[in-house]
Amino acid sequence: MSASKPDAGTFLGHPKGLFLLFTTELWERFSYYAMRAILVLYLVDKVSSEGGHGLGWTQADALSLYGTFTGLVYLTPLIGGWLADTVLGQRKAILIGGAMMAIGQFLLGTPHAWIPGMETTVFYLGLGVLILGNGLFKPNISTMVGDLYQEGDHRRDGAFTIFYMGINVGAFLSGIVVGSVVAAYDGNWQAGFMCAGIGMVLSLIIQAIWAQKLLGDIGTVPAAKLDMAKKESAKKAPLTQEERDRIKVIMVMGLFTIIFWAGFEQAGGLMNLFTDEFTDRSLGGWEIPTTWFQSLNAMFIVIFAPVIASIWVRMGDREPNSPVKFALGLVLLAVGFLFMIGAVVEMGGDPTAKSSMWWLVGAYFFHTMGELCLSPIGLSMVTKLAPLRIASLMMGAWFLFIAAANKIGGIVGSFIGHGGAKEEQLANALSIFAGIAITATVSGVILYFMADKLVDWMHGAEGPHHKDELEALEEEVAVTAEHEAMRRS
Repeated sequence: MSASKPDAGTFLGHPKGLFLLFTTELWERFSYYAMRAILVLYLVDKVSSEGGHGLGWTQADALSLYGTFTGLVYLTPLIGGWLADTVLGQRKAILIGGAMMAIGQFLLGTPHAWIPGMETTVFYLGLGVLILGNGLFKPNISTMVGDLYQEGDHRRDGAFTIFYMGINVGAFLSGIVVGSVVAAYDGNWQAGFMCAGIGMVLSLIIQAIWAQKLLGDIGTVPAAKLDMAKKESAKKAPLTQEERDRIKVIMVMGLFTIIFWAGFEQAGGLMNLFTDEFTDRSLGGWEIPTTWFQSLNAMFIVIFAPVIASIWVRMGDREPNSPVKFALGLVLLAVGFLFMIGAVVEMGGDPTAKSSMWWLVGAYFFHTMGELCLSPIGLSMVTKLAPLRIASLMMGAWFLFIAAANKIGGIVGSFIGHGGAKEEQLANALSIFAGIAITATVSGVILYFMADKLVDWMHGAEGPHHKDELEALEEEVAVTAEHEAMRRS
């Protein structure tokens, strides 16, 4: 028993199934980031006598809840990955999880007038269903990208970069669309959540219609059963020393991933509130909606992901290894927070002043460059290093690190204070931005000096390019050039 590879041909040198997963994830990420863009703003929005649409929480409480939610969003994939590996298979897990996520979004979008006195209860119910559904969806769609390629296929890193572009096309659209919808409905946040639910339904429809044709049997059989069919002794066989070393690499890199994402996820929390309260968003007499700035990161990724992927290919045997790329990502994160420090300094301690929006643009740009050095590389690394029989479980473990990062990020952001004076909040924001910048820089330097040892533990999964690897690289460059010619024609 084995899952057959799809025989649907290729597009731009990759299996067509990649672009199905790209599109499925695009709409799922549209749904998630649309919700993320307005969650904190909804929580802190005051309920007015004229009929407000928020819950009226303090900023600190909202940021703490944001950290808990985003942390759980990355914690439940550990369970979802195990269920897919042992019981459901990835495809069934994706459909069940996607349906739950759509239901969760629609619960969040329930108008307050329909549930008087139960607004907070329904809100928590919606978050809970959304978190559980995400646990089934998130680790399995990422793992299926890796399953499209044979072991040693050098297209895999490029595939994850393309897949990552799908994530960020959805994220880019989400901030603009949901912000426009909320504005069109006079600040009704429920309309934004409903918009997110519709995006999730589109993701489900696309997957249900095209999966069998473009993915073949990939994801239909639990990975543990596939591995048992290939190796009858797999159930009892302990992990080899090589497998243990590779898992150690995932664990060590995961610790540095926590530091990166704890800083990066301030985008939806502290930086979101800073944009709303302390940033001059006027442009030619028109005020840019706060949520639109959430789309900057995604826009930069769509523009620069192909550039970064091309740079890695063109560097050949001088391409940095994964730990060095991670270290670079941490340093670039720190540079981004230098721009946020600049924004606070420009205000001169006066909370009635407004900082230039270009500080935010610079911060999001460098955060994006750091993300491109870390996130798609991390996903690809897990699929290369994780033993097959626990592949989705290890992907879930990877997201567990991101879960911890999000919770820590929420705690750090909540240090802005519980509704105190604006001057105090501004000073606290400066301290938070500076603390993250210093921590990220020191961590990047430490990881850089650990890189060689980590590569040794990878046991050939990554390292100096040998002759056969160079030949494969030359072939990949030739294929890339051919694709460029096709795009121009």
